[in-house]
Amino acid sequence: MTMCKPVKAWFQRVILRRYGLCFLVMGASFFGFGIGTLNLIYVFQANAQLLLAHGWQALWDGGFLQLVEILVTGYASLLAYIVFKACEYRLAHGLTDGL
Repeated sequence: MTMCKPVKAWFQRVILRRYGLCFLVMGASFFGFGIGTLNLIYVFQANAQLLLAHGWQALWDGGFLQLVEILVTGYASLLAYIVFKACEYRLAHGLTDGL
């Protein structure tokens, strides 16, 4: 957990304190989440069809590696979503403070 503290401090200091940069990062993370999620759906569907059609042989011929790639893509998309929500929170509260 000690490695997360410097990343959190950097993110708050560099990204969240600058509204313009925060907005750009929010947009990039929005598109990253969308592309990652869409890719996740297509790859998972293709992997499931491959495994159902060819069974264990498909698993050993690359299906397992593809399952690992699906997990990595899923967590990368989750990270993009978390960054999006953090930026959204900062921008929304920055615009509405004092109302």
